[in-house]
Formats: sequence, C-alpha cells, structure tokens
Amino acid sequence: MSIPTPSLSHLTSADFRHVYEPAEDTFILLDALEQDQSALRGESPFTSYRQTSTTPTIEGKTSPAKRPRLCVEIGSGSGCVSTFVGKILGSKSAAILSIDINPRAIDCTSRTGKANQVHLEPVLGNMLSSLKSRAASRQDSRQDGGQVEQSAGLIDLLVFNPPYVPTLEEEEALAQQAAGIAGSWAGGQTGTRLVDELIDGRGLEGSVDGIETYLSPGGAFYLVAIRQNDPPALVERLQQRGLDAEIVLQRRAGREHLFVIRAIRPTHLDP
Repeated sequence: MSIPTPSLSHLTSADFRHVYEPAEDTFILLDALEQDQSALRGESPFTSYRQTSTTPTIEGKTSPAKRPRLCVEIGSGSGCVSTFVGKILGSKSAAILSIDINPRAIDCTSRTGKANQVHLEPVLGNMLSSLKSRAASRQDSRQDGGQVEQSAGLIDLLVFNPPYVPTLEEEEALAQQAAGIAGSWAGGQTGTRLVDELIDGRGLEGSVDGIETYLSPGGAFYLVAIRQNDPPALVERLQQRGLDAEIVLQRRAGREHLFVIRAIRPTHLDP
C-alpha cells in the first residue's frame, strides 16, 4: 500500500529559511519506512534485504515484528517524517515524540502533524537527553505480560536523518549551539559526530550505554547516511552493539549517494 507523502503546503519559504526543507535524503527515508510498513504495524516480520543495486534483494525474514507503542524521531525538522510514521501506523498509533533543538522546527513539526491529522508530541531538546524524565515515567508504567519492564529499552521505533555533511568540527559545534538550520546538515569531520554519540550511548546526558539499551526488544532504528559517512562501518558498529543491522536502501541523488541503515534489537539481547 502506497503511503502519501505528508502535505507541507502550510509551510512557506520563510519557514524553510530556518528549517530544513524535505529533500532526497528525506524521501529515501520515507521509502525505507514504507517498504517496512507491514512490519512496523506488527502485521508481519521484518524482511532482510541485501543491496546488489538500487533495488533490494529479499533474502528472507528477520526479527519478528510488533506494533510500536513509543516512536521517536531525532531532528524532526519540518515534521514530514514523524507525520509519515503516524500515517503508516494509523489512527491507533503509538506515541510519536519528535525531537529537535531548533524551536522553529518544533513549531513546523506541530503544524505539519495538525495539517495532516496526525497527533505528534514535539519535544524541544538535544538528541535523547530530553527523554530522561519521560523514559522514567514510562518505565514505571509499561507492562509486558503482567510484569513491569524495568531494564529493557523503551523506544520501539527510532528514526534519525542526521546532519551528515562532513564539516570542520568547529563549524559543527557552532551549528549545534546556534540551534538553527545549519544544525540540520553540519556533521563534523566525518559527518557522523551526532551519530557516533547516539551509537555509543551519549544521547542521554550522563549515560555511557549504547543505543541498544534505549531500543525495546524487537525495536527498530532507521538511520540515513551518505557514502562519506562509511555506511558499512556504521553497520558493523551497530552489529557490534548486538543489533541486527544492514543497509536496506540506497540510491544516488545528484552528487550524493544516500543510504538507509536499519538496526533491530533482537528480543534475546541482554539489556
């Protein structure tokens, strides 16, 4: 089933002077989510893909699917991706938290959700640090088979189209401090500074745990990258964290070669 791209007709050129306008990197992420829509709704297992060209080859079924209860997008920008997730999951969707450091992005995200009749919870914050209090409250109340899930992660679906353009470290730091549109593309020396933080577990302040500890058993993480970010190395690092990681989609867009990496936390992984 084809999921329509969310309408952004309510946003103007004035908005896009301060907030990243959806482009090919956005659309490849939407395509990756769309091709997994049945699994994301808990209707079928995730499919394992191996890239031999721009078209993925289906090799078989991988981790069993479950219907998400908590979805998080880091860097929501216009709100296009978070809204698309809501469209995939339908009216009885999970809580969808849309995080961004840019106040104007939070405003755009809120407006996009409302314009497309999708309920989003925009969160002004940096990476996953803004979820500390939310995670604590959800962990106290979340049930699984009658037992409170105390130690496993809480995020069932995590999505990140990061600032991936290689830049000077100083430029990246200033962009994050300014919390403006440059923060959506300036990625540091390898274009992966924020991705490195997330994988290594520094997305929550004071934490040294890896990304796998924030994903629920069976939880999925989708990450956009370009060739300069060394996607195979990112896949390997995620696999070293115990996740079932692979490149699920890739295509060339102008001078960029875009990739989407998917990493799933196995249900048996120790928290």
